[in-house]
Amino acid sequence: MEFLRIFWDLVIESAPWLLMGYLLAGIIRQVIPSSWVEKQLAEPGIVSIVKGAFIGAPLPLCSCGVIPTALAIRKAGASKGATSSFLVATPETGVDSISFSYAVLGPIFAVARPIGALSSAIVAGILVNALDQGEQATREAESSCGSCCSKQTPADERQLPLGERLILAVKYGYGRMISDTAKWLAIGLVVATVITALVPQSFFLRWGDGVLAMLVMVLVGLPMYICATASTPVAASLLFAGISPGAALVFMLTGPATNLATMGVIKEQLGLKSLVTYLIGVIGTAIAAGLALNAAFASFSWPLQLAMAAHGESYPFWRQLAAVVLVGLVLRVWIQPLSRAGAGIQEAAEPRPVKQS
Repeated sequence: MEFLRIFWDLVIESAPWLLMGYLLAGIIRQVIPSSWVEKQLAEPGIVSIVKGAFIGAPLPLCSCGVIPTALAIRKAGASKGATSSFLVATPETGVDSISFSYAVLGPIFAVARPIGALSSAIVAGILVNALDQGEQATREAESSCGSCCSKQTPADERQLPLGERLILAVKYGYGRMISDTAKWLAIGLVVATVITALVPQSFFLRWGDGVLAMLVMVLVGLPMYICATASTPVAASLLFAGISPGAALVFMLTGPATNLATMGVIKEQLGLKSLVTYLIGVIGTAIAAGLALNAAFASFSWPLQLAMAAHGESYPFWRQLAAVVLVGLVLRVWIQPLSRAGAGIQEAAEPRPVKQS
C-alpha cells in the first residue's frame, strides 16, 4: 500500500504538467516544419551548431525519434557538429520535460536543465566540428528506426484552417507523443517509487557530492534508454535518497543523450572519432554543469523543492482529475493494440459463408 501511495502521489504531482507539455509538443509540431529546420542547420560554422541546440531543445522528439530527423538534417548538408548539437539538445530537454521538472523538482531545476542541455549540445557540436574540419559537410545517410520514430508533418496539414490544425496538435500531443513516451514514463515512475520506498537516504552519501558521485551517475545513465521526461522522477527519487543536486542534473543530461541507440547511429554515420568526441563533450559539460549547480545551491542556500518528499497531504480535485485523465490516455495506448489484435483473431475464427454452386 505504501508503494501504491507513493506511485499515485507522483502521478498526481506530474499529471497537470505532463498534460500541458504534451499539448505544447503537439502545437510545436504544427508550427515548425521539418524543412525549415533542415534549411537552418545547413549553414556552415558555429552558427548552425548554436541553431541546432536552440531548435532541437523544445522539439517533441524522444531519443529514438530524433534519429531520422537528425540524419535528414545531415543529408541536407548540415555539418557533423550541427548534427551532433541537434542530437544532444533534442532528447535532453523539451517542453514536456521542462514543465515536468518544474512540477517534481522545482523552478531551479526547470531552469538549470535546459541551460545544461544547450551548453552540452553546443560544446559537443564544436568539438565534433573541430575534429572534422577537413571533411565535406554533405554525406549520404540512411536510417531505419523503430515504431517510436517521429514522422515529418505533411505540408498540406499546414494549409488547413487554424481550428483543424489545433485538433491535429491535440491528437498528436495526446496520441503519438504519449504513445512514444508512455512505456518509459511508466518505467521512470516505477523506478522512482522503488527508490523512494526502499533505498535509505544515506545510500548515495558514500559517493560524496563531487565529481565521483557525478561519474557514478554517468555510469548509471550511460547505457539507459530513458527519455528526458522519464528521467525526471528517477532524478527526484535519487535526490530524495541523498545524492547532490549536481549529480541529479548529470543523470538527467547524460541519460537521454547517451543511450546505446543514439551512440550506435553516431558511430555508423559520423564515425568513431566523432562518437568519442561527442561523449567527451556531453559528459564533460554535464559534470561542469553539475559542479556549478552544487556551488550555486551552497552559495545561495537554496532548498530542495521535491514534490515527492511531501507525504500525507491532500490534493485538490482538479489535480486528481488530471491524474485520472493521464492514466486513461496511457492505458488507451496499451489497450488499443490488444483490442485490435483480439478483433483480428475473432474475425479470422468466424466461419465464412460457403458459396452455393
